[in-house]
Amino acid sequence: MAEITTSLSIGQVAERTGLSVHALRFYEREGLFVNPVRRGPGGRRVYSQDDVDWLTVCIILRASGMPLPALSRYADLVREGAGNEEERLALMREHQAHVTAQIGRLTESLDLIRFKVGVYEDLVDQGDAATRQCHAPSPSTDEELTPLRR
Repeated sequence: MAEITTSLSIGQVAERTGLSVHALRFYEREGLFVNPVRRGPGGRRVYSQDDVDWLTVCIILRASGMPLPALSRYADLVREGAGNEEERLALMREHQAHVTAQIGRLTESLDLIRFKVGVYEDLVDQGDAATRQCHAPSPSTDEELTPLRR
């Protein structure tokens, strides 16, 4: 039985990946696709599900902060096929170290933000308590109430 290849337009791929049509064309110009983007009868780009799957990997790597040159190098290595796994591993380990360091910095930032939120919540709660106390009726003496009774 013949394998059925999904043919997707650039608009469909943009919708599935969240990338803009402009970004997809940019990725193609930069050589970030593992396989060349096919063209349909009218010269329009035609993508496969494999292209979408590869773009998903690219999107995740970019979102994690992988620079375009590193992503381009990774695409080159994948395109070359078997035999360069050590270089792919080195590239991924380097990026893993970068992401791990980034997570550490973000964790420190989040700790500070949580501390500040707690400080401001306490101040706001104290302010609310002080406001309630200032506007609460104070105990009155009979003398203070006398004019009201008249």
